[in-house]
Amino acid sequence: MKLQAAFAIVFELAFAIRTAFWPTLLAIWKSPSLLLHPQQLSRLLFSNIWVFFGPVTDENGKPFKEALITPNAYGVVLDIGAGFGHTMKYLDRTKITKYVALEPNTNMHERIRHTGAKEGYTEADGTLVILSYGIENTSSIRSALYGQQVDTIISILVLCSVPNPQRSITNLVRDTLKPGGAFLYYEHVLSPRKDVAWWQRFWAPFWSFIFDGCRLDRPSHLYVDQVKDRDGESIWKERELRGVDGESEEASHLFEHRIGRYIKA
Repeated sequence: MKLQAAFAIVFELAFAIRTAFWPTLLAIWKSPSLLLHPQQLSRLLFSNIWVFFGPVTDENGKPFKEALITPNAYGVVLDIGAGFGHTMKYLDRTKITKYVALEPNTNMHERIRHTGAKEGYTEADGTLVILSYGIENTSSIRSALYGQQVDTIISILVLCSVPNPQRSITNLVRDTLKPGGAFLYYEHVLSPRKDVAWWQRFWAPFWSFIFDGCRLDRPSHLYVDQVKDRDGESIWKERELRGVDGESEEASHLFEHRIGRYIKA
């Protein structure tokens, strides 16, 4: 991997810090106690970063999400790490009965409501539900859904920041996804190229600190693929997994992506 490509991430980190610095500093000025709560501060910083990065990231992934989400999502949809609710733009409204936004960062909830209003999902009519949990809180998610399972789980650039990812993904799929339900994801993952993977691991601590726990070096696609039921058998009856053309060969940046459509047995 060329050094120019390996160090391009420095400019992204610098831009993220620059765009979020003043609004975050203003929030600390208004509420100095934030300094005593590092997780709240980290989430505030990331929500300020996402105001600028979110729309660009959404646009960059648009063709992949249109091909993945629009034809395959249906019924009750659980969007894990919903962010600003960009996923709603790709749902076929005629096939969706409810959109459940799982977003532990409460700083993002108002933007989810705003996006929902534009796309035809509201809390007032029950088509929009916002839950402030992480995917590791499976029992709380089930309780909030009154024990009902969902038809579709969607994960867009989220599994990189999930605590205890293998266990969390397994429990989520086992407990909240209906048999025959779909797990759809578009994620950046650990590169199969050793040179790229080395740089991903090098930058991972810096990126994770600024981007609320996001890891550049996580093989999230393997965690999904390896989910088993309680009998130790694969929980999937159908699997479709692919990369983005040219990424592995070109190694022009540190973000290797995988796109997956998995159907629960």
